[in-house]
Amino acid sequence: MIEQDTIRLLRECDSGIKMGVQSISDVARHVKNREMKKKLAVCKGEHKMLENEIDTLLRSYGDRGKEPNALVTGMSRMKTNMRIAMNKTDSTIAGLMTDGCNMGVKSLSGYLNKYKAADEESKDIAKRLILLEDQLATDMRAYL
Repeated sequence: MIEQDTIRLLRECDSGIKMGVQSISDVARHVKNREMKKKLAVCKGEHKMLENEIDTLLRSYGDRGKEPNALVTGMSRMKTNMRIAMNKTDSTIAGLMTDGCNMGVKSLSGYLNKYKAADEESKDIAKRLILLEDQLATDMRAYL
């Protein structure tokens, strides 16, 4: 049970990180404020470091990770592109990122509660990812 919950939690973190990195990449080129762009880049780098850590752990279990749901990714990208096309401001991007981070915190917290038998290392990664998402949402408030 511990191994199954560990793998499942890591896979959800992997999927969430991939979605977050893609979202940051999608919006970063539209950001005008240098400080905001820097915060997004730093957060993306921290996501990538966690992704590497997760990948290493998943490989040790013989697992390849999890790609984000294609439908969800497509809908998210479409919403992002529409909102930016309608109002190409840093405020719009900050709102999109805040919404995405809040959804990430909510879903990752749910997975952390669902996979209670996961090992402590995996729970720690999930908690660090939640804190990372929460911090980015907080950082984006200055640009709303």
